[in-house]
Amino acid sequence: MAAFRVFGVSLLVTALALVAGYAHGGLNALFLLVALAVLEVSLSFDNAIINAAVLQRLSRFWRQMFLTVGILIAVFGMRLVFPLLLVWATAGVEPVRAFELALNPPPHGALEFPDGSPSYEKLVVAAHPQIAAFGGIFLLMLFLDFVVQDREIKWLKWIEIPFARIGRLGQVSVAVAAVALVLAGTMLTHSTEERATVLTAGLLGLVTYLVVNGLSRAFQPLDVEATGGPGLALAAGKAGLTLFLYLEVLDAAFSFDGVTGAFAITSDPIVIALGLGLVGSMFVRSITIYLVQQDALDRYVYLEHGAHWAIGALSVIMLLSIEPHFEIPEVFTASVGVVFIGAALAWSVLRNRRIAKGA
Repeated sequence: MAAFRVFGVSLLVTALALVAGYAHGGLNALFLLVALAVLEVSLSFDNAIINAAVLQRLSRFWRQMFLTVGILIAVFGMRLVFPLLLVWATAGVEPVRAFELALNPPPHGALEFPDGSPSYEKLVVAAHPQIAAFGGIFLLMLFLDFVVQDREIKWLKWIEIPFARIGRLGQVSVAVAAVALVLAGTMLTHSTEERATVLTAGLLGLVTYLVVNGLSRAFQPLDVEATGGPGLALAAGKAGLTLFLYLEVLDAAFSFDGVTGAFAITSDPIVIALGLGLVGSMFVRSITIYLVQQDALDRYVYLEHGAHWAIGALSVIMLLSIEPHFEIPEVFTASVGVVFIGAALAWSVLRNRRIAKGA
């Protein structure tokens, strides 16, 4: 019953999105919409777990904001407006004109119109190196900051313990991410102009992470347990707003691979917004809320570790994809996350059984 309450809205939204998709483009659009929704959910299990770790620190008000305003940002911001702004920034095509190009693609799936002008899909794909550099470095920083912390509970001890020791040096994450960016920018690009855009985008990803993560720490609520209060204070006010923005930036970074990968399925912005944004994002948010309500991260202590290792793998894949000829199927990318999280869940269950037997 609890699961139905959490996923009920997502199921209703899915039904409405399917109706809208059929009205927009018939059975073909309906099939593409379902394929995109499955793609988004399969790619975002790690996103849901990381979101849950942040969301359990938020007050009830900001949790509701994440489910309402947050979903609007995910659907219309990242899945509809962001590609249009990207085309505007990289190709100089105004958003309105880009939207017209998206709604009226060249015949027979061509990447160019008969007059030689590029299609919307070609313009977005051409901007992939910048997207991959920004998102890859942002997610790499998220992974590195997790593994260099000396945590009481460790999953892959043979590698997490050495990482934690190295982390004592300070700013290790920034140094490793900067080296990774330089290597990607110099070895995976083929022109001075492309190298400059990749390095600039990656630097912006690094700065964005440092700023957002720094603000979230600055406004982190105090541990009222130390003063005799009950547990951790939930973030509200400025702290809640900062963590909410942090969640939205995380969602944006996670959505980059889905948005660009969606063009392997369709370039129709309406279908992408409905499939990736509305259906996919709603289910990811429902999974996040369910994890929080079930205290899943406390019961299965290695889940967060598995999600971060999946993020590390995803960041490497995104950086490697800067090279145009380096293509990894979406099935493989999604499988990496499923394998890490599935293994972490299995290890958590075994740990709980050992503890129960010992007790």
